[in-house]
Amino acid sequence: MVMKSSLKLCVVFCMLGIFACSSSAKKPDRTIKIAISTTLGDIEVELYNQTPKHRDNFVNLVKTGYFDGVLFHRVIKEFMIQAGDPDSKNAKPGAQLGSGGPNYTIPAEFVPELIHRRGALSAARQGDNVNPEKASSGSQFYIVQGKVYTDEELTQYESQLTMGKAQSLFMQYIREESEAAKAAGQTVDQAAIQEKAKTRAMEWVQNNPYKIPEERRAIYKTEGGTPHLDDAYTVFGQVTKGLDIVEKISLVPTGAADRPVEDVKIIKMKIK
Repeated sequence: MVMKSSLKLCVVFCMLGIFACSSSAKKPDRTIKIAISTTLGDIEVELYNQTPKHRDNFVNLVKTGYFDGVLFHRVIKEFMIQAGDPDSKNAKPGAQLGSGGPNYTIPAEFVPELIHRRGALSAARQGDNVNPEKASSGSQFYIVQGKVYTDEELTQYESQLTMGKAQSLFMQYIREESEAAKAAGQTVDQAAIQEKAKTRAMEWVQNNPYKIPEERRAIYKTEGGTPHLDDAYTVFGQVTKGLDIVEKISLVPTGAADRPVEDVKIIKMKIK
């Protein structure tokens, strides 16, 4: 009788354990916040769970003290403030910075609703010509200051991005047409190929003009940001405190390569 009761209790506890595990598995990950102490004041950022690879990498670097002592080595007013280069620690005045980091990159994690609004924390990366996958730097990041845009400016930006896409498609189609001609054993007629590629590219953009979603447009017209970086650089966090410090850093005098004349240093980062 005692054994049967114990067995029943065991089954009940096991079932409760299963339900507890299932319940906890459905709960979203907790929001991780990072305190960034700088020589000009304190900034707090929260990391997005929608970009787990960037979140976990940033947390690991913070835990090891990787960012402690690095400079904001690139600062551009109405754009962003950039840091994360380990070579900037104790860098001599005038030294060229921005190439340092760990020997790995992080795959891009583009999430439509995570945009370059004011205060966005984003990953820096190498350009498309050497990095077509848009993989992020292992350590370098930037915080958006940006600016507030008018409707006219945003519409102009849409046109610029559409034409940029047309140019990219034009070059892609030329490669495709040239390879197809060679594979078929035909003479490569560059003039004819370029004309065909131009027609294809213009047809595509006419049917697919770039439009900023209304939700994004409203944000860039009120809060501000850097819309031209959307869908090209991974946003993985947002400033929750200290936007005035981001503003202060963005306004410091700069010299060659946009490096502040007087060093602005990250004293320490820690998980809150």
